[in-house]
Amino acid sequence: MPTTAPRGVGHLRGDQSFPAAARRALADSQLRRNLGHATATIRAKSAAVIAEAPDWQQLRDAGAAIKADVMARLPELLEQLEAAVTAAGGTVHWAADAVEANRIVTELVAATGSDRVIKVKSMATQEIGLNEALEAAGITPVETDLAELIVQLGDDRPSHILVPAIHRNRAEIREIFLREMPGVDPALTDDPVALAAAARRYLRQTFLHTPVAVSGANFAVAETGTLVVVESEGNGRMCLTLPETLITVMGVEKVVPTWRDLEVFLQLLPRASTGERMNPYTSMWTGVSPGDGPQQVHLVLLDNGRSAVLADEVGRQALHCIRCSACLNVCPVYERTGGHAYGSVYPGPIGAVLSPQLTGVEENASLPYASSLCGACYDACPVKINIPELLVHLRAAHVTAQRRPTTESIAMAAAAYTMDHPALYAAAQRAARLTRLAGRRGRGLPPPLSGWTIGRDLPQPPPQTFREWWAER
Repeated sequence: MPTTAPRGVGHLRGDQSFPAAARRALADSQLRRNLGHATATIRAKSAAVIAEAPDWQQLRDAGAAIKADVMARLPELLEQLEAAVTAAGGTVHWAADAVEANRIVTELVAATGSDRVIKVKSMATQEIGLNEALEAAGITPVETDLAELIVQLGDDRPSHILVPAIHRNRAEIREIFLREMPGVDPALTDDPVALAAAARRYLRQTFLHTPVAVSGANFAVAETGTLVVVESEGNGRMCLTLPETLITVMGVEKVVPTWRDLEVFLQLLPRASTGERMNPYTSMWTGVSPGDGPQQVHLVLLDNGRSAVLADEVGRQALHCIRCSACLNVCPVYERTGGHAYGSVYPGPIGAVLSPQLTGVEENASLPYASSLCGACYDACPVKINIPELLVHLRAAHVTAQRRPTTESIAMAAAAYTMDHPALYAAAQRAARLTRLAGRRGRGLPPPLSGWTIGRDLPQPPPQTFREWWAER
């Protein structure tokens, strides 16, 4: 039976509700400046290259249709993928949850005798808390993506799907490098070229002397068993080709049926995510090639709550996500609070609908409310996930799960009863004029009614009701 992601492992649950964490983030003016600048830059780049594609809407339709097909026959495609990977010399492991996935990867690394692994940027490994599991086993994980390296050295958490260190500016990154990076030049400046060169020097020997790599996967082609990673820096290519052992952790929803289907996503993803026409590095590997690349190839297929999401015919749309982050870059809520406020490794609009489903709605009950329902995320999504619909769907699930009546539910029940009785409704209309005593916009209402007007304006009642107007005429 479908189960949700286990407690106490991974990074899907925050220590605070979204409103509490957001208040602290909103008070950080530097954070807001960093976010505003970065999201505006990415939005502009993405809009420019999308405008160049005359068939963009048709590509979105195709992507949405492929994802819907995958969800409809996911077990069949995963078995086809397993058979193809195995036939090509790879080994497939099935992980029901984060605990099992961490155990599998840790045992595979330990079996090689290595006490260090190099890592390609991976949301799945962040989701399950793999770095912490490896460190507990005496194995050092080294993030090789520049932004992930910044986060790791700064003992920080990612705040964006595509740009994990988006909340940091150049000066802050320089300070982290000077403080944490061994052998860095004390005269290091905050010039981006200089910062990238420092990271390159730091990582070069690690690439050449680490025999085990761990990656995620953007896609997996069921018909051939081919795994795909797209990235912009080249660190992924180094991790995927130099080590002797390669371990890939992939959410089960990342499978696509055929190479032709992959073609659609390789056009959608770079434009929607980085504002590029194509990814600078698109790495594909199919099992083991003797004498070329890793000679031990493992694929860990991760569930960790995804079956529970799939079981919801409305909510399963969230599994269509290709992790482009387009929804984050257009979201007015994310732009002001940043990713840490969401508490999950998946921030922004997609995190607000995916994380509650992976953990169970009640464990992330505030996230579906972390939205203005403006719909910008739906317009930006390259696979047309109707995020506003999912937000409302999950809000309804949260309300239904509440066993005790709330102030709002009592008020709504009273309103329904009043509207069902004409004489009582007429009396209520007359009594509503007394709300003028509460002041402009209802700001003078006493608790608990003041909780409503903190975030909403109380409409001013008209001087004359419709019934009174009708009676006069």
